[in-house]
Amino acid sequence: MTASAGGFDRPGRARWGLPRRNELRELVELALPVVTVQVGAMMLGVVDSLMVGRISAVDLAAIALGNVYWFTCVIFGMGVLFALDPVIAQSVGAGDEEGVARGLQRGILVAVGLTVLTSVLLLPAGAVLTWARQPEEVVPVAAGYVLASIPGVLPFFLFLAFRQTLQSLGRMAPVVWTIVFGNVANVALNWVFIFGNLGVPRLGAVGSGWASTGARFLMAGFILAGAWPILRGYLIPYRPAALRRGPLLGFLRIGTPIGLQMTFEFGAFGAAGLAIGWLGTIAVAGHQIALNISALTFMVPAGVGQATAVLVGRAVGRGDPAGARRAGVGGLLLGVGFMCGTAMVFTAVPELLAGLYTPEVAVVALAASLLPIAGLFQVFDGIQVVAASILRGVGDTRVPMLMNLFGFLVIGLPVGLLLTFKGGLGARGIWWGLALGLALVSVLLLLRMRLRMGRELRRIVLDDEGPGSGPAVAREGKNLPSHPG
Repeated sequence: MTASAGGFDRPGRARWGLPRRNELRELVELALPVVTVQVGAMMLGVVDSLMVGRISAVDLAAIALGNVYWFTCVIFGMGVLFALDPVIAQSVGAGDEEGVARGLQRGILVAVGLTVLTSVLLLPAGAVLTWARQPEEVVPVAAGYVLASIPGVLPFFLFLAFRQTLQSLGRMAPVVWTIVFGNVANVALNWVFIFGNLGVPRLGAVGSGWASTGARFLMAGFILAGAWPILRGYLIPYRPAALRRGPLLGFLRIGTPIGLQMTFEFGAFGAAGLAIGWLGTIAVAGHQIALNISALTFMVPAGVGQATAVLVGRAVGRGDPAGARRAGVGGLLLGVGFMCGTAMVFTAVPELLAGLYTPEVAVVALAASLLPIAGLFQVFDGIQVVAASILRGVGDTRVPMLMNLFGFLVIGLPVGLLLTFKGGLGARGIWWGLALGLALVSVLLLLRMRLRMGRELRRIVLDDEGPGSGPAVAREGKNLPSHPG
């Protein structure tokens, strides 16, 4: 295959290279608003912890456990909806407007189904946390937080479907404004429900759950209203093809491995949080602070990764595999470079960072001992999230899922538990195990990226090309400028 036809410099060998100046500028211009949205979304949780931390260590520990349970149940649905990244971005690259419309409408249908499943999983929070032997004084508060968050599941998923679509279209302004609005609303609602203002009882951590639900409804409505001129043509008229079983199953074949991959990763961190709960309330609170800080910085490479997935998908859609590879290289440079910087900060001033969350000396000391470890795995975290996003941009989701399963649940978590309870390292043992898992996953994903991106890259097609075709499935198809709805 010639270089002009497929991005190969000689038969069987893909051409790699650094992104061109205009490509790097395009990546940065998309990544900046995406990162802003990622950080803004994370700030919702950071503000919750900062405000609840002023109540008591029990409330802070409760929101930590409640968030672990909430996201353990929600993360699968988030991953499934991330199938919108390759489906819509590749349609955009191919100039297929109807493909974008069908993708968004299928995403909304899937979001409704995921809401039912997720809500059922959230209901037994109290029983599950009790079974997991979490601190008795924390469990009722954490369960109340989870139950208060259930009504917010549907608007959360709908916001995600709109966000991923706008992101793939490169129309991020409505998403950025929605995140700003959501943070302001969240602070105001927290002030009312956590501290008991405007005639509302003082609810502490449970009030934060109600505030989050209210903010999610407001954000879903705000983004739809703000982006209506952009999304209207994709939402109206309704495309009957969006309900066809074959394409829906094809969508799920792409999204389900992403959901499982994210579940394995978050499940490892969630299980780590539950295990740390066996060490007591102070350990849970310190772990929550360190995790919250590292998760906040993680939003930057996560945002860079999402922007990279979009640009990789667009390049695949327009038949430019060499451009897809250059976009991937650019994403890795940006994401990993940032995480190297945060690793140095975590190592230099851990006490200062931890002290922002709580005045309790014991909690600050424990969190400060965990942050340098978090700094180490920041680099590996940056590699794995961008590499996974690159693979998602070309529709490669199953193998990365298995790599996450092996790295996090087979290696990282068991080693962490051994170091904690057999090695006597306490909470630090769990974090060292997670660092090992992240390192392994990052290496495996880099190898997979080099292998998969070195092959021929073709667009994923969910729908039939014309009448008389067989059932629609997720498959690689020819790059077409457009095809009829």
